[in-house]
Amino acid sequence: MASGKPKKKNPRLASGRKRVRQDIKINAANTSLRSKYRTAVKNVEKAVVAGDKTKAAELFAKMQAVVDTVADKGIFHKNKAARDKSRLATKVKALALAA
Repeated sequence: MASGKPKKKNPRLASGRKRVRQDIKINAANTSLRSKYRTAVKNVEKAVVAGDKTKAAELFAKMQAVVDTVADKGIFHKNKAARDKSRLATKVKALALAA
């Protein structure tokens, strides 16, 4: 019995081989941007939890640019990006009002 996934066959046509090469590059770029997005969101959340309103506001401004870039490229849906920005904006604003 063979264990694991079945081995994928290489495409025969040149266009198929090119598609595979492109997919690998695109997948790497998308993974990098997705990681950048998550890191930016986590940094803002950490600043909010720590209670540092100036740092939270500064990181939130940077996070907005990253989120918009990722949404424009179609890695995440625009509504998800808007939802995340809205939720973090509410947290940052609450932090500023509490101080």
